[in-house]
Amino acid sequence: MNLEGYYRIRYSLFRWRNEQTFINRTIMAFFMACVTGVMAQIVIPLPWTPVPITAQTFAVLMSGVLLGRYWGGLSQLIYIAVGAAGIPWFAEMSGGIDVIMGATGGYLIGFVLAALFLGHLVDRYIRARKFTPMLGLMLFANFALIYIPGLMVLGLWMYTTTGSFPGVWELLVMGLLPFIAGDLVKITGAAALTRAITPKEPYGEEVDIEKAAEWRLP
Repeated sequence: MNLEGYYRIRYSLFRWRNEQTFINRTIMAFFMACVTGVMAQIVIPLPWTPVPITAQTFAVLMSGVLLGRYWGGLSQLIYIAVGAAGIPWFAEMSGGIDVIMGATGGYLIGFVLAALFLGHLVDRYIRARKFTPMLGLMLFANFALIYIPGLMVLGLWMYTTTGSFPGVWELLVMGLLPFIAGDLVKITGAAALTRAITPKEPYGEEVDIEKAAEWRLP
């Protein structure tokens, strides 16, 4: 297959996704929720913190890219809702409302925010689909939209369990610093994959496939 054929296929796939019915998009969102649940089982527990290292943030970032505006966020809402209902697909095969209310609940909130953010920008801005802009956007989504609510809830959880708020350094050691190296690998991989699979032309209903090539970015 030549590059032109590849460009047409990826354009057709994203336009197909953009034209799906509410039911079909909901099914796709549920599928990405399942992928998130599977990736959550790739776990490295850390003895000094209730927050484990997992691979699920890769799925979170890609859910926004693959499903687009609103629907990436919906996939993460489904992930949270199904897990809260008791299905053990949170990290380390856990489930139930206690996980939502526990030490890692803030990160789950951040998953929704990150997927909504990336889905909106990928659908709306063509240049966001290139590697460097996407790398910057994913860094922001990961370290701001996921970690800020994650650290806030982790601090509140520690207060309710120990009776005192942790210091800033203690909180960072428990909820951020051990994860930076792995997150950079996942973010770089997700940005590279986004560059490869997303069309560099509009794929909305108002643009036909013959005109799409005129929009292609180098």
